[in-house]
Amino acid sequence: MADSTTSRVSYTLDSTLDSVNKIEQTAEQYAQRAGFDEEAIPYIAMAVREAAVNAVLHGNAYDMGKHITASFETTSNDLVIRITDQGPGLDPSTLPDPLAPENILRGSGRGIFLIRSFMDEVNFRKLHPGTELTLIKHRTPAKSGT
Repeated sequence: MADSTTSRVSYTLDSTLDSVNKIEQTAEQYAQRAGFDEEAIPYIAMAVREAAVNAVLHGNAYDMGKHITASFETTSNDLVIRITDQGPGLDPSTLPDPLAPENILRGSGRGIFLIRSFMDEVNFRKLHPGTELTLIKHRTPAKSGT
């Protein structure tokens, strides 16, 4: 990386759990170099891991003919991470509420909820094919009031 203020890296990876691990490790490294504290880094890494797992499992269905891409960028204000798959696409409005009583005991369906909880901004973009998920964590708290 050029410095701790701005940098960018991008990977194209196979649809495997090894790729998920690489993406999570890169997220930890970028978060640390971007100046996030020891409390925030694991949450960022967990959100990114959830996004990568969703891309591999739900997006690409472990199809070795499909790839995921992950890009990491630090700007003066943000850590921006994009995870893209080549699957059928995802409409986030169709996801069930994991906090609804009928979903509390379900073993899955909490990944997007966790991602949204741990990151400051989460954006979905439907591709043809695939989905791009953009996760943003602000490097400094937003100023309020003045």
